[in-house]
Amino acid sequence: MAALTEAPPPLAPAPPGKKPAPRRRRLTPYWLLLPGMLWLVVFFALPMIYQASTSVQTGSLEQGYKVTWHFATYWHALADYWPQFLRSVLYAASATILCLLLGYPLAYLIAFRAGRWRNLIMILVIAPFFTSFLIRTLAWKTILADSGPVVGALNALHVLDVTSWLGWTAGDRVLATPLAVVCGLTYNFLPFMILPLYTSLERIDGRLHEAAGDLYARPWTTFRKVTFPLSMPGVVSGTLLTFIPASGDYVNSELLGSTDTRMIGNVIQTQFLRILDYPTAAALSFILMAAILLMVTIYIRKSGTEDLV
Repeated sequence: MAALTEAPPPLAPAPPGKKPAPRRRRLTPYWLLLPGMLWLVVFFALPMIYQASTSVQTGSLEQGYKVTWHFATYWHALADYWPQFLRSVLYAASATILCLLLGYPLAYLIAFRAGRWRNLIMILVIAPFFTSFLIRTLAWKTILADSGPVVGALNALHVLDVTSWLGWTAGDRVLATPLAVVCGLTYNFLPFMILPLYTSLERIDGRLHEAAGDLYARPWTTFRKVTFPLSMPGVVSGTLLTFIPASGDYVNSELLGSTDTRMIGNVIQTQFLRILDYPTAAALSFILMAAILLMVTIYIRKSGTEDLV
């Protein structure tokens, strides 16, 4: 009874309520985002709006251009230059496939087999970035010269006979042909394929390979069932980083190609700087952007992964 009548011990004081964060602290993330947002608005959104207005203008450089909402410019641009659009997609797709075929084994080697040579190989991969894009492209004019060793070796192996039959070269000449343009695109954008692939492959847990071996999976089965599916984010990222800039490139076609290998980037550059037909050039730019956006959207959906490196 004494225990029942004894007063209960005093309760511990309740912890003080959590004070709301100061207003300035809550706004800090937005202040940190402000410079990047301003950069995007000034150097991306505003030029896009200006080019959109230019594409629906009519007039001339002497009389001036006025916004007349002339959307027929888009139709005329597509009707006149659809071969260059298809050629750009074909060249960019060919270069992307070649970059994937060349880059995946090298990225696999760096991620799993390079050992102490990993850093050196990575430096060699990014070494082309140490020089100008223009210089790298001009170097291919020497590499693919008619009297050079590359063309001589291809002739000796009768490779040029096959490429000539396919229409990628002209006889014993490689320069000023589609093959030269695709070679330039492949070389210039190959690092953009290797780096995402390497990053994706490096994330794969090596114990998964050991588990596949314990289940008596052969190396090819391990690659097909484990390695390649887990590296799909790198494959998707690398192909996008290669295809998108390659489809709008004009330097390789200008320096390594001819009038028969002109890509849509060459047409846009000519319309802007030589013919001075600004509405047509702007319309071509938006058509190219819309086409790439549509293809990229379909590709990401079909690839089955949205986890990009």
